[in-house]
Amino acid sequence: MTQPLLLLDVDGPLNPYAAKPHRRPEGYGTHRVKPGSWVARFPRRPAEHVRPLRLWINPAHGPELLALPYELVWATTWMEEANHWISPLVGLPGLPYVDWPELHQDDPDGLHWKTRHLVAWAGGRPFAWVDDESGPQDGEWIAAHHPAPALVLRIDPRTGLREGDFATLRRWAEALS
Repeated sequence: MTQPLLLLDVDGPLNPYAAKPHRRPEGYGTHRVKPGSWVARFPRRPAEHVRPLRLWINPAHGPELLALPYELVWATTWMEEANHWISPLVGLPGLPYVDWPELHQDDPDGLHWKTRHLVAWAGGRPFAWVDDESGPQDGEWIAAHHPAPALVLRIDPRTGLREGDFATLRRWAEALS
């Protein structure tokens, strides 16, 4: 049997950006990066004058993710840049990524902007979606419109992925087989 997909967001699950200001969570390292997509958000500033993004990344997350029975996929606005900026920090190889046709578009039914595209991208395969912005309506819509099992796991952006989240992901994938 083909492994289910693990559709993984960066900001929130791997980078707990909403943790108490100036309080890096235990086990996380601080990294300052300037991805091209970030610099492009400031077209009137020379790149050297754009402040870098602050990331809090836990290097233990890479081995924990690799130990899960999933095919890992970036489902983040970082898209291909996640392989350059995030993968090395957590010890992940280059991963496939969802190439969004449009970022942050409004949905007529109030779904998260990623929801419909993730279902289409999964192509009928079972998947777990790990994100800090998904809601109950996304899970309900996926259950009604996706032909395979799916898990929507909302992660608190103040804490990022935790031990219990990894256990939930493992149990769900093992229950499929």
